[in-house]
Amino acid sequence: MKLIILDRDGVVNQDSADYIKHPDEWIALPGSLQAIARLHQAGYTVTIATNQSGLARGLFDINALTAIHQKFRKELAQLAGAIDTFFVCPHGPDEQCVCRKPLPGLFEDIARRYDIDLNGVAAIGDSLRDLQASAAAGCTPWLVQTGNGPKTLKQGGLPAGTRHAQDLADAVDQILAEAT
Repeated sequence: MKLIILDRDGVVNQDSADYIKHPDEWIALPGSLQAIARLHQAGYTVTIATNQSGLARGLFDINALTAIHQKFRKELAQLAGAIDTFFVCPHGPDEQCVCRKPLPGLFEDIARRYDIDLNGVAAIGDSLRDLQASAAAGCTPWLVQTGNGPKTLKQGGLPAGTRHAQDLADAVDQILAEAT
């Protein structure tokens, strides 16, 4: 199985300090949906691992999150692409759950769901917590320079072996080139 794990906000779509609370606020980053479609067409299972503490904060509910993901899937389907699954941490930062990145719980759930060893699986994010969670699960962390990526790169402390890309499309170009 060829699996890839993506963070959502800041990697696939524009991020917001006010949270993405409604489908109208979900705006794909240039080239990101085309990149996911290319992965899907190349036989990759594409999954999303995302912290969504806005649920715990009461900023939106599960119906709004579902509508956001339906919009994402619909726009992606128009490009012959697909997301296989969404893994969501709905907890706030003080709830001490094991699924909130930088802990690897979401990634461990993904490994169980697909009955796969995540060693070397590409996991693309824009924040240090994305990279830390993916590295702790054995994935190869990729940092994109969209969303929080520039700030993350500047602060340093990236996990060993972190790969770099300008954006999701660049990461996908590199991953697909290495797979051939």
